[in-house]
Amino acid sequence: MLIDTGPIVAILSAADQYHQRCTDELAGLRPPLYTCWPVVTEAQWLLRRDARAVEGLFRAFASGLLALLPVDEEAMPWLAAFLRRYSKIEPDLADATLVYLAERERIPTVFTLDQRDFSLYRYSHHRRLKILPSPAP
Repeated sequence: MLIDTGPIVAILSAADQYHQRCTDELAGLRPPLYTCWPVVTEAQWLLRRDARAVEGLFRAFASGLLALLPVDEEAMPWLAAFLRRYSKIEPDLADATLVYLAERERIPTVFTLDQRDFSLYRYSHHRRLKILPSPAP
């Protein structure tokens, strides 16, 4: 499974409004949860005022909870095309990279709080990603 910035920040920050929802969801998941450098960069920036949360981010990789999937220059044309295709909803590089990895690695599920955008994105011949957690009632 892939993991986006929002759940990482929520899990590591008890003050986050989605902390409980994301920790509850995490309890039912099998590690590792895969991510990419753009997500890690966003998460660190959002957590930067909480040194313990930033340490927790790096511990999550050391413990095997999170794992990085590599993305190299070969992905650039795909990412550029994705950003053009979805320019009206202004996706960021983290979202684009996660969708790229979903296609490349055949990982159909993403743990994200960005229900709106990820419900619109398509990969591999117009497939939708499965999104966790399910929308709040």
